Amino acid sequence: MKKIPLAEGIKLKSILSKKIQELISEIHLVAHAVVEKGEKPNPSGRSLAEVENELAQVRKDARLLDKLIYRANIDNTINFKGEELPIVEAIELASQLRAEASLAKDLGRFEKERLYHSTGESVIFYQVAMYDPAEYRARANELEKEAHRLSNLINAKNYQVEIEFDDSNYF
Repeated sequence: MKKIPLAEGIKLKSILSKKIQELISEIHLVAHAVVEKGEKPNPSGRSLAEVENELAQVRKDARLLDKLIYRANIDNTINFKGEELPIVEAIELASQLRAEASLAKDLGRFEKERLYHSTGESVIFYQVAMYDPAEYRARANELEKEAHRLSNLINAKNYQVEIEFDDSNYF
């Protein structure tokens, strides 16, 4: 069986999803014909059965590819900050780091203290941050850097790991 890099398998997964949608659209096109009463329809292109067979094969390949990608993401690890993480966990950690960076960035945008509103009765209210916004801006930068480093490690690993899949029908 032919081997391809995991990274190529991930790209191929997207291609197969698009191919499935195209075949479903083609099924809708070839499934019906408009003819005059009493006339026989002339097939224009492939038969419904041919398209259905190709769709079944692409779906089967998509399932196999999913299984191989999931297995590779569980069986292969990345060393990040002294810890061995399965790729699947590293992917989730990268997502969490980005989410945490986004939250820290949002909190870092606030001022330490700002005018909230006035009631008109000479009472002035202020909105006061219960944290240091500058610390959160710095934290956001560090978290983004960590997420980028981890993503780079994941991408590099995706090119090192190979899965057994024949992609000749699609490339």
